[in-house]
Amino acid sequence: MATATRDRILETADLLFYQQGFEATSFADIASAVGISRGNFYHHFKTKDDILDGVINRRLANTEQMLDRWEIEGDDPADRIRSFIHILIFNGEKIRKFGCPVGTLSSELAKLNHAAQPNAASLFTLFRNWLRRQFERLGFADKSDELAMHILGRSQGVATLANAFNDDAFLRREVDLMCAWLDDQIGLLRH
Repeated sequence: MATATRDRILETADLLFYQQGFEATSFADIASAVGISRGNFYHHFKTKDDILDGVINRRLANTEQMLDRWEIEGDDPADRIRSFIHILIFNGEKIRKFGCPVGTLSSELAKLNHAAQPNAASLFTLFRNWLRRQFERLGFADKSDELAMHILGRSQGVATLANAFNDDAFLRREVDLMCAWLDDQIGLLRH
Protein backbone atom coordinates (compact mmCIF):
# COMPACT_ATOMS: atom_id res chain seq x y z
CA MET A 1 0.00 0.00 0.00
CA ALA A 2 2.79 2.44 0.92
CA THR A 3 4.56 1.78 -2.39
CA ALA A 4 1.33 2.28 -4.33
CA THR A 5 0.70 5.59 -2.55
CA ARG A 6 4.26 6.72 -3.18
CA ASP A 7 3.91 5.82 -6.87
CA ARG A 8 0.61 7.74 -7.11
CA ILE A 9 2.27 10.77 -5.52
CA LEU A 10 5.15 10.65 -8.01
CA GLU A 11 2.83 10.12 -10.98
CA THR A 12 0.66 13.05 -9.89
CA ALA A 13 3.64 15.29 -9.09
CA ASP A 14 5.15 14.46 -12.48
CA LEU A 15 1.95 15.55 -14.22
CA LEU A 16 1.57 18.71 -12.13
CA PHE A 17 5.22 19.70 -12.54
CA TYR A 18 4.72 19.32 -16.29
CA GLN A 19 1.41 21.18 -16.47
CA GLN A 20 1.99 23.90 -13.85
CA GLY A 21 5.75 23.94 -13.41
CA PHE A 22 7.86 22.74 -10.50
CA GLU A 23 7.94 26.05 -8.63
CA ALA A 24 4.20 26.72 -9.00
CA THR A 25 3.22 23.25 -7.71
CA SER A 26 2.80 22.99 -3.94
CA PHE A 27 2.64 20.07 -1.54
CA ALA A 28 -1.03 20.92 -1.08
CA ASP A 29 -1.63 20.73 -4.86
CA ILE A 30 -0.11 17.26 -5.03
CA ALA A 31 -1.78 15.97 -1.85
CA SER A 32 -5.16 17.25 -3.01
CA ALA A 33 -4.80 15.71 -6.47
CA VAL A 34 -3.76 12.36 -4.95
CA GLY A 35 -6.53 12.59 -2.33
CA ILE A 36 -4.40 12.12 0.77
CA SER A 37 -3.87 14.22 3.86
CA ARG A 38 -0.77 16.37 4.16
CA GLY A 39 0.33 14.28 7.15
CA ASN A 40 0.16 11.11 5.09
CA PHE A 41 1.91 12.95 2.29
CA TYR A 42 4.84 13.90 4.55
CA HIS A 43 5.14 10.25 5.57
CA HIS A 44 6.28 9.52 1.98
CA PHE A 45 8.17 12.72 1.09
CA LYS A 46 9.73 15.22 3.48
CA THR A 47 10.54 17.94 0.94
CA LYS A 48 9.50 19.05 -2.51
CA ASP A 49 13.06 18.34 -3.64
CA ASP A 50 12.59 14.70 -2.55
CA ILE A 51 9.55 14.56 -4.82
CA LEU A 52 11.49 16.20 -7.65
CA ASP A 53 14.25 13.59 -7.34
CA GLY A 54 11.60 10.86 -7.49
CA VAL A 55 9.96 12.45 -10.53
CA ILE A 56 13.29 12.73 -12.37
CA ASN A 57 14.15 9.11 -11.53
CA ARG A 58 10.69 8.04 -12.71
CA ARG A 59 11.16 9.91 -15.99
CA LEU A 60 14.60 8.36 -16.48
CA ALA A 61 13.20 4.85 -15.91
CA ASN A 62 10.26 5.47 -18.26
CA THR A 63 12.57 6.91 -20.92
CA GLU A 64 14.94 3.94 -20.65
CA GLN A 65 11.96 1.58 -21.08
CA MET A 66 10.78 3.51 -24.13
CA LEU A 67 14.24 3.45 -25.71
CA ASP A 68 14.54 -0.28 -25.01
CA ARG A 69 11.15 -0.81 -26.67
CA TRP A 70 12.30 1.19 -29.73
CA GLU A 71 15.42 -0.99 -29.90
CA ILE A 72 13.25 -4.11 -30.05
CA GLU A 73 10.53 -2.75 -32.34
CA GLY A 74 12.71 -0.80 -34.78
CA ASP A 75 13.80 -2.71 -37.87
CA ASP A 76 17.03 -0.75 -38.13
CA PRO A 77 18.72 2.33 -36.60
CA ALA A 78 16.98 4.70 -39.04
CA ASP A 79 13.57 3.36 -37.97
CA ARG A 80 14.58 3.84 -34.34
CA ILE A 81 15.59 7.46 -34.99
CA ARG A 82 12.25 7.99 -36.72
CA SER A 83 10.55 6.70 -33.54
CA PHE A 84 12.34 9.46 -31.65
CA ILE A 85 11.26 12.07 -34.21
CA HIS A 86 7.66 10.86 -34.24
CA ILE A 87 7.33 11.19 -30.48
CA LEU A 88 6.59 14.85 -31.27
CA ILE A 89 3.40 13.73 -33.04
CA PHE A 90 2.60 11.03 -30.48
CA ASN A 91 2.77 13.65 -27.71
CA GLY A 92 1.66 16.50 -29.97
CA GLU A 93 -1.38 17.66 -28.01
CA LYS A 94 0.54 17.74 -24.72
CA ILE A 95 3.52 19.44 -26.36
CA ARG A 96 1.32 22.13 -27.91
CA LYS A 97 -0.33 22.73 -24.55
CA PHE A 98 2.62 22.41 -22.13
CA GLY A 99 5.84 22.08 -24.14
CA CYS A 100 8.32 19.23 -23.99
CA PRO A 101 8.33 17.60 -20.53
CA VAL A 102 12.11 17.20 -20.58
CA GLY A 103 12.86 20.66 -21.94
CA THR A 104 10.42 22.56 -19.75
CA LEU A 105 11.63 20.95 -16.51
CA SER A 106 15.29 21.37 -17.41
CA SER A 107 14.76 25.03 -18.38
CA GLU A 108 12.78 25.83 -15.25
CA LEU A 109 15.35 24.24 -12.95
CA ALA A 110 18.15 26.11 -14.75
CA LYS A 111 16.32 29.42 -14.21
CA LEU A 112 15.92 28.56 -10.53
CA ASN A 113 19.59 27.55 -10.35
CA HIS A 114 18.23 24.40 -8.71
CA ALA A 115 20.67 21.71 -7.61
CA ALA A 116 18.60 19.05 -9.45
CA GLN A 117 19.04 20.70 -12.87
CA PRO A 118 21.94 18.42 -13.90
CA ASN A 119 19.79 15.41 -12.97
CA ALA A 120 16.94 16.72 -15.13
CA ALA A 121 19.41 17.36 -17.96
CA SER A 122 20.49 13.71 -17.71
CA LEU A 123 17.25 12.92 -19.56
CA PHE A 124 18.69 14.80 -22.54
CA THR A 125 21.96 12.91 -22.11
CA LEU A 126 20.04 9.64 -22.23
CA PHE A 127 18.45 10.66 -25.56
CA ARG A 128 21.74 12.03 -26.89
CA ASN A 129 23.67 8.84 -26.15
CA TRP A 130 20.92 6.65 -27.59
CA LEU A 131 20.68 8.74 -30.77
CA ARG A 132 24.48 8.77 -31.10
CA ARG A 133 24.51 4.94 -30.96
CA GLN A 134 21.85 4.78 -33.68
CA PHE A 135 23.87 7.07 -35.94
CA GLU A 136 27.02 5.02 -35.21
CA ARG A 137 25.16 1.85 -36.24
CA LEU A 138 24.20 3.58 -39.48
CA GLY A 139 27.92 4.14 -40.14
CA PHE A 140 28.38 7.83 -39.33
CA ALA A 141 31.32 7.14 -36.98
CA ASP A 142 32.83 10.38 -35.61
CA LYS A 143 29.94 12.47 -36.94
CA SER A 144 27.37 10.50 -34.88
CA ASP A 145 27.32 12.77 -31.83
CA GLU A 146 27.02 15.89 -33.97
CA LEU A 147 24.01 14.37 -35.79
CA ALA A 148 22.48 13.22 -32.50
CA MET A 149 22.75 16.74 -31.10
CA HIS A 150 21.32 18.21 -34.30
CA ILE A 151 18.18 16.07 -34.20
CA LEU A 152 17.82 16.51 -30.44
CA GLY A 153 18.18 20.29 -30.75
CA ARG A 154 15.82 20.49 -33.69
CA SER A 155 13.17 18.43 -31.89
CA GLN A 156 13.42 20.78 -28.90
CA GLY A 157 13.04 23.80 -31.14
CA VAL A 158 10.00 22.26 -32.82
CA ALA A 159 8.45 21.44 -29.44
CA THR A 160 9.04 24.99 -28.19
CA LEU A 161 7.55 26.63 -31.28
CA ALA A 162 4.62 24.20 -31.49
CA ASN A 163 3.88 25.14 -27.88
CA ALA A 164 4.36 28.88 -28.46
CA PHE A 165 2.08 28.95 -31.50
CA ASN A 166 -0.16 25.97 -30.59
CA ASP A 167 0.38 24.85 -34.17
CA ASP A 168 -0.19 21.19 -34.99
CA ALA A 169 0.38 21.68 -38.73
CA PHE A 170 3.82 23.20 -38.03
CA LEU A 171 4.70 20.29 -35.76
CA ARG A 172 3.68 17.70 -38.38
CA ARG A 173 5.54 19.52 -41.18
CA GLU A 174 8.69 19.68 -39.09
CA VAL A 175 8.47 15.97 -38.25
CA ASP A 176 8.24 15.23 -41.99
CA LEU A 177 11.21 17.54 -42.64
CA MET A 178 13.30 15.88 -39.92
CA CYS A 179 12.55 12.45 -41.42
CA ALA A 180 13.51 13.76 -44.88
CA TRP A 181 16.71 15.22 -43.40
CA LEU A 182 17.53 11.80 -41.91
CA ASP A 183 16.95 10.12 -45.28
CA ASP A 184 19.18 12.73 -46.95
CA GLN A 185 21.97 12.12 -44.41
CA ILE A 186 21.76 8.36 -45.00
CA GLY A 187 21.74 8.93 -48.78
CA LEU A 188 24.85 11.11 -48.56
CA LEU A 189 26.61 8.47 -46.47
CA ARG A 190 25.86 5.75 -49.01
CA HIS A 191 27.26 7.77 -51.98
